[in-house]
Amino acid sequence: MRAILLAFALFLVCQDVFALEVAGVHVEQAIAVNNQFLKLNGCGIRKKFFVKVYVGSFYAAKHLATPLDVLQDNGDKLIRMNFVHSRVQKEKIIEAFENGFAANSLIAGSEEARKFLSFFTADFIKGDTVDLQLGADGTVVVRQNGKTLGTIKSVRLVRGILSIYFGEKPADEGLKEGMLGRES
Repeated sequence: MRAILLAFALFLVCQDVFALEVAGVHVEQAIAVNNQFLKLNGCGIRKKFFVKVYVGSFYAAKHLATPLDVLQDNGDKLIRMNFVHSRVQKEKIIEAFENGFAANSLIAGSEEARKFLSFFTADFIKGDTVDLQLGADGTVVVRQNGKTLGTIKSVRLVRGILSIYFGEKPADEGLKEGMLGRES
């Protein structure tokens, strides 16, 4: 396993020529999750009233071109938010997730949704990275700047989170298109 990781690290160094930068954020081409590498599917900028809030990146084991592909895929996934706005209050993030659940899934108000929302206990500032790791087994791990904020196992929650970004009424249509690897 160590040899594989070393070879992949060397590959990534060589790929740095093709590094992607969005709104001043270096977007990784691949990320290690659960002993496998997930590739960048796409990325975009979450905007609210023309204000850039965060760069959102979506990672999966294989390219997922449509919202249906994303929702039907059984593999591990990761959504990364790199905050570019000076400060985003935790209440605003919680409200955005609540609205996303309400608009796109049946999980709004559920015990799983409440527990997930309870992980967010502090504001986000420019430079913060928040990862939503969505396991194939239904495990959701939320990390901020590498520190685990919480873990919950719920296949419904995984689908609910994905629906916020890829559902019929996403929080940001441009971000959705970008995360699907399309120009937004």
